[in-house]
Amino acid sequence: MKDSHMQRGQQWLEELLQLSAIPSKVVGEQQKDCYWMTIDDSNLTAEQVAILVGPDGNVIDAIQYLCNTVQNIGQEVEESIPYTVELNGYRIRRQEELRSMAEYAADQARSTGVEFELKSLSSAERRQVHSFLSECEDIETYSQGQEPDRRLVVRLR
Repeated sequence: MKDSHMQRGQQWLEELLQLSAIPSKVVGEQQKDCYWMTIDDSNLTAEQVAILVGPDGNVIDAIQYLCNTVQNIGQEVEESIPYTVELNGYRIRRQEELRSMAEYAADQARSTGVEFELKSLSSAERRQVHSFLSECEDIETYSQGQEPDRRLVVRLR
């Protein structure tokens, strides 16, 4: 059953790319907590890759959001499995940036004793930072504010 969800995600994403006049294959891989959908960029121009990623990852984030929304319609929250859409190593690079930001925020909270806010993160990125810092016994995180101005706050416990 899980494999059929992954195949549906691949087909949906390939169709979206086809409709966008940027046809490409999508390679799906099941990871422990998500389906990782990698858009094959071997036949894409640098301009097409830039269009699909968008400024600050806005386009790839929107594609990922749509994929998750469409593929999990009618699923109970606990049954839905997230899809991560990757292109040209963007998610891997961004994950390293987020890890660095999380570590910096934790260091600032520790050294100053003052809450440190991280702004301009998508909900998926906020979840990643929460996850990174959940291992720190002296640090806690929470989100505050309303979209599109929702912020992640890092502070001492």
